[in-house]
Amino acid sequence: MRGGASETKVHYKGNNEDFLVFVDSKDDYNKWVSDKSTPLAQVVSSFDVFTTHKQGSQGIYEAASKAMLANEFGTHNSDDAIKQILEKGVLQEMKFPERQGNRNDANVGENVGR
Repeated sequence: MRGGASETKVHYKGNNEDFLVFVDSKDDYNKWVSDKSTPLAQVVSSFDVFTTHKQGSQGIYEAASKAMLANEFGTHNSDDAIKQILEKGVLQEMKFPERQGNRNDANVGENVGR
């Protein structure tokens, strides 16, 4: 992830797995929470549900299988599972610091070997 970027996701701790959905922004998420008529396409970054295999909101993200969705949410439909995750989950924002220092040492000062 680039420096200065942010990652906004909703984490839902299920009975057997942890599930994540990435959202575009905190504001878009809050708008959907208060007004469910807001289209999901304006809220989620992708229509994918991820699991971390009981690693909380950290760890390696892997796409949740239809069987996992059916076991946890009673449906294999990812849109329905996403709605439940957004309703019952916890919003988490992570900001990545800007990079510091030189980005390319070859462009600083005199080049060696010229």
